[in-house]
Amino acid sequence: MERELGIYVHIPFCIKKCAYCDFISYPNKLEMQKMYVDKLLEEMDNSKKIIGKCNITSIYIGGGTPSAIDSELIKKIVFKIKELERNSFVQEVTIEVNPGTVTQQKLNDYIEAGINRLSIGLQSTNDNLLRLIGRIHTYQEFLKTYEMAVNTGFKNINVDLMIGLPNQTIGDIKENIDKITSLNPMPQHISVYSLIVEPNTLMEKWVNEEKFDLPLDEEERNQYAYVKNILEQKGYKHYEISNFSLPGKQAIHNTNCWEQKEYLGFGAAAHSYFDMKRFSNTDSLHKYLSESFEKIRIIDEVQNIEEQEKEFMMLGLRKIDGVGIDAFKNKFGKNPIFLFRKEIQKLVEQGLLEVDLNQIRLTRKGLDLANIVWEEFV
Repeated sequence: MERELGIYVHIPFCIKKCAYCDFISYPNKLEMQKMYVDKLLEEMDNSKKIIGKCNITSIYIGGGTPSAIDSELIKKIVFKIKELERNSFVQEVTIEVNPGTVTQQKLNDYIEAGINRLSIGLQSTNDNLLRLIGRIHTYQEFLKTYEMAVNTGFKNINVDLMIGLPNQTIGDIKENIDKITSLNPMPQHISVYSLIVEPNTLMEKWVNEEKFDLPLDEEERNQYAYVKNILEQKGYKHYEISNFSLPGKQAIHNTNCWEQKEYLGFGAAAHSYFDMKRFSNTDSLHKYLSESFEKIRIIDEVQNIEEQEKEFMMLGLRKIDGVGIDAFKNKFGKNPIFLFRKEIQKLVEQGLLEVDLNQIRLTRKGLDLANIVWEEFV
């Protein structure tokens, strides 16, 4: 069986840092974009032996805001990967874009490069909420971006939404879902993320200063339940805790990660999983650009079999279908029901897990308390 591999590319540039963002991104440094991409291409060449021996199944270009940089540079990145990989096996090429940074020329260039999936960072249809969380666009700019993307030929578009935002009500959530699912065509994929107040962000500062109220836990659970129920009624499959898709449009790259498949990451702060090792690049833009490849890479974890088995469970339980018992047996030669009998029994008794003939999955209660489940497999 041919070895499969995903490719992740991190573009750390953005126009403005959002209030909630703790990703590695650098606003107001776009003058460094060409130098950065040149180093990216060198890093890929440095891994050409690995890339050339694998079937590349997916490419994901994330950030930051990849659409903030020159689209000719994006073309160079995708063409470089396709030059190095051997079998033209790539099924999905995704790029994250933000309204306000997308032009018709950029969309044309993405299509020319072979990008076949867009992930648009909307977050809310409410302009007041967008301003509050530091987004640079309006809902009307999103609509323009979406219409341009559809007219350019993109047939696989994800839209990101957020719940649990400051002052956000169930009415706001209803308006979000109504507007997004009224688009023609409906987005093929919708991701719905809860706000997490991360350390050292503007959002944390504002929360500590009590500038506004965040929804209570019960209210946020109600928002999540509403989103789940309505999207399922409209034909979306809830296939991972935060992700919904029309039939056949599940995100390949992310699904492969949840199934513990291998991927290589390129760029500052990019993470990789290969040969039972998790490693990452320095998050310092200066070091990434100036140091040798040996010095920019950090080994985060070298797994043994037991750690790999636990991680397989934890990642798999993000999926609504859960962990396939046969899939676990095929990979590790063991029955997870026996191997993790204490953890599974405890979680079943708590009403957080359910087990049938071939699946171990979260219950409805488990979806709300998933962190408690995952902690059993850390």
